[in-house]
Amino acid sequence: MKFFIDTANLAQIKEANELGILDGVTTNPSLMAKEGIKGIDAVMQHYKTICEMVDGDISAEVISTDFDGIIEEGKKLVAIHRNIVVKVPMIKDGIKAIKWFTQNGIRTNCTLVFSAGQAILAAKAGASYVSPFIGRIDDSGWDGMELIHQLRQIFTIQGYKTEILAASIRNPNHIIKCAEAGADVCTCPLDSILGLLKHPLTDIGLAKFLEDAKKTA
Repeated sequence: MKFFIDTANLAQIKEANELGILDGVTTNPSLMAKEGIKGIDAVMQHYKTICEMVDGDISAEVISTDFDGIIEEGKKLVAIHRNIVVKVPMIKDGIKAIKWFTQNGIRTNCTLVFSAGQAILAAKAGASYVSPFIGRIDDSGWDGMELIHQLRQIFTIQGYKTEILAASIRNPNHIIKCAEAGADVCTCPLDSILGLLKHPLTDIGLAKFLEDAKKTA
């Protein structure tokens, strides 16, 4: 399973990348706004900076909701860097745009996916990635992880090449469950990634080793 970090914060991207396990980055307008990135030029430059930091797929999201607007934005985004993947919302014109991008050799990530039906449409249109938001599904009272299991089964049976990119990760256990369910990619906040490092027995064991090491000095 590939690890992406879900942020626009350059310091967090750098920290995750230095771990040596980072495969890519996902962003969205909310994450850009959180970092105070304003204006199209600033956003485009920020994407360029991220691409120069991480050698992997970088999902850059369009904000248009009509076919022509999505296409024009997508063209500008992929011109930034070869690693850009155009992030397109799960809407009618979004599916049309994904098909157009696919036919023109442009990779896409279909975002805001909450059902198997939506994921099937994205896969049929040729999306490179489909992003089910498991945390938000959990928030609504449904089981987000069950959707990952369902998509893995469907995509395997149907032979879809689209990668399942589990999004809206809330904790380290979500990451583990996504790996068990067969997600191709998990995009996570830095805290969730670092949370995988932690275990109380590791801390206890290390403290004991260091204490005993002093006795041999």
